[in-house]
Amino acid sequence: QSPESADIEMTSSHFKDRYDAGKRLAIALSRFRDTDPIVLGLPRGGVPVASEVARFLNARLDVLVVRKLGAPFQKELALGAIGEQDALFIDAVLVSSLGVPPEELQRIIVDERAELDRRILLYRSGRPMCPLVGRTVIVIDDGIATGSSARAALQVVRSHHPQHTVLAAPVGAPDSVGALHSEADEIVVLEQPRVFGAVGAWYDDFDQTSHDEVTRLLSRSSTEFFEEVQH
Repeated sequence: QSPESADIEMTSSHFKDRYDAGKRLAIALSRFRDTDPIVLGLPRGGVPVASEVARFLNARLDVLVVRKLGAPFQKELALGAIGEQDALFIDAVLVSSLGVPPEELQRIIVDERAELDRRILLYRSGRPMCPLVGRTVIVIDDGIATGSSARAALQVVRSHHPQHTVLAAPVGAPDSVGALHSEADEIVVLEQPRVFGAVGAWYDDFDQTSHDEVTRLLSRSSTEFFEEVQH
């Protein structure tokens, strides 16, 4: 089945849950199976999606920790995002239109940086990110709304000098996806509805992914990957 036909043959524009979305996305990414890719899930919601892709591709799964910079009084509205290794993206137009003072923006960045560091320790237990130099790296989230998190994540990935970068998601806002084409070598998004709304609207089950689920998936994937390598 070709990646192009994967879009056409989907029976529904909605996904049952993140695992269903991951299975469908894996089909569209099947051509990377022989490239020994690294699959990076954006926690928390991107990790269940990425776990299914990594399993299908027989690939190593890791997390790439990013944090949205939520606007004051409207946390779901992203002023930008931060990522590991001091990656930072600010939506200057939105910050200006909302009139967010520089000192308030800096406070948000400091608070989110502290939470980002906490989550890196939680998910990796002190180990470094798996090496990305010269590798095919597939960055996965459960959806692309503003694109801020993906932009920060790709900034981190590029700093590791991979051979090929792919951004992949089950669903994304067309304008946001289009604006990211200069950030990755390739983008694979199954659904780009003209009327987007929110990422959760495209899932039947969009319950929040827990920290425990993320760590469980990472641990299981690591065990399965190394058992596969040994055989």
